[in-house]
Amino acid sequence: MDKNINITLKVWRQRGPKEKGAFETYKLQNISQGSSFLEMLDVLNEQLINDGKEPVFFDHDCREGICGMCSLYIDGHPHGPDTEITTCQLHMRKFRDGATITVEPWRSAGFPVIRDLTVDRQAYDKIMQAGGFVSVNTGGVPDANAIPIPKDKADLAMDAAACIGCGACAAACKNGSAMLFVSAKVSQLALLPQGRIEAARRAKAMVARMDELGFGNCTNTRACEAECPKAISVTNIARLNREFLSAKLKD
Repeated sequence: MDKNINITLKVWRQRGPKEKGAFETYKLQNISQGSSFLEMLDVLNEQLINDGKEPVFFDHDCREGICGMCSLYIDGHPHGPDTEITTCQLHMRKFRDGATITVEPWRSAGFPVIRDLTVDRQAYDKIMQAGGFVSVNTGGVPDANAIPIPKDKADLAMDAAACIGCGACAAACKNGSAMLFVSAKVSQLALLPQGRIEAARRAKAMVARMDELGFGNCTNTRACEAECPKAISVTNIARLNREFLSAKLKD
């Protein structure tokens, strides 16, 4: 049965990307262990507003583990100490009574802090835009089985497509690499016949954009895979490397 707990929060506060930030400490009492982490932050902000102070800025949207907006670094882990969940799916029952919880924004050159716990994640959108379009016949609706796809390939493509682009991989990586994200987006199309037409151009363009935006190199420590809320496999990085090298050899 869930109970109420008292906690101490150490929250990163920063007024803007060019301002210096620092941790501020807050005490919260009688927090239900059945509440989500974001609901707990709502309680904190209500308390701050009632005290005439500025609330903590943090991103959220669906609160269902779908959109990836709830990008928080909690006690040294992207999305918190639980596995294969986003921050909005993290519940306070994971924390003991009297716990001190440290909450930070993503730490990556590619994700500059906008304010407090909110970071600018437009870099991932720009990488996706660099990937471009997929050539398809836009005429009549084809039968679902018009293009036969082996089940193993379809399964791998769907696994890669589960990536929600939250940025946890780059935040977890000591180099701030976005390779897991880029490889998932390349793989979900490279594995399917519909994505083969632009495969070479897509791999080169997305890698080039990733480098241009300041993300680091992959050194295969696999922290990205361990912290990914959707358990995206690093085998996708191997596939991206093959696609990229193949495209370069063709050049």
